[in-house]
Amino acid sequence: MPRMLDVSDAVRAEIGDEEADRLLAGDNTPGSYDCTSCRTPGDSEQERTSTVLFVGEETAVLAFAHATCLPSQVVQVTEEQLQGAVRSITAHQGAGTAVPEQAVLGVTSGLVLIAGELHPALVVEPTAPIARPGTTGIGDDFLPLLIEQGFMPLTAIESVPPVLHGWSVLLAVGQLHAVLQPGANGGQPVAWWQAHQPLQVTDGWRAAANKHQQVLMFAAPVGSIGRQPREDLLREALDRAAANGKLVAAALPLAGI
Repeated sequence: MPRMLDVSDAVRAEIGDEEADRLLAGDNTPGSYDCTSCRTPGDSEQERTSTVLFVGEETAVLAFAHATCLPSQVVQVTEEQLQGAVRSITAHQGAGTAVPEQAVLGVTSGLVLIAGELHPALVVEPTAPIARPGTTGIGDDFLPLLIEQGFMPLTAIESVPPVLHGWSVLLAVGQLHAVLQPGANGGQPVAWWQAHQPLQVTDGWRAAANKHQQVLMFAAPVGSIGRQPREDLLREALDRAAANGKLVAAALPLAGI
């Protein structure tokens, strides 16, 4: 079956025609992969897939992403960042031996309709249960940890959740870079979640973010939401999680340009 792979001219120029043609023929392409952007599974035989080439000073790494998350492109990074990404990718594609602290946060952007108005939202769901730091249990403390930070438990999505001061969403040049949380002892904000590669957002999402100057963040435990291909299905999954008592939320001010 032909693979639904996108190889941009820039990527082709870096890896050469021969390697690009091999990829398109399926010789060096994994059928299934973990998206380098949203970190959820993809299948190059079932959905359009982008080749993303990370280029450092001495090393280059070819990764794959859902075409809906990222276009095929060459990304210049520092060698240190690249080695970190390699370690992350390797750990994420390991044989399931990761400890709870190594869970990856999957982040999806979408528009959520509340009281007749569209709001920009980020939906965060880990790939594995999140243990409380310093514990070795198999429980999932993801929502309790966020509630302790000020996120509100929801049983239904009927109104905009309150603003969580000190937290923010970093949007720069129209791309999503990070979710920031307060630094220790009132210091500079630090990244609670940071995109390995800035996430593309839709024009509608960006316009809504600029209008409201804030982004709604919804969080749910692993297995509650899943990667939904459409916003209406995402909303259904959010409503279901809320009804099951597995959703917290907050409005985070917009940072950046």
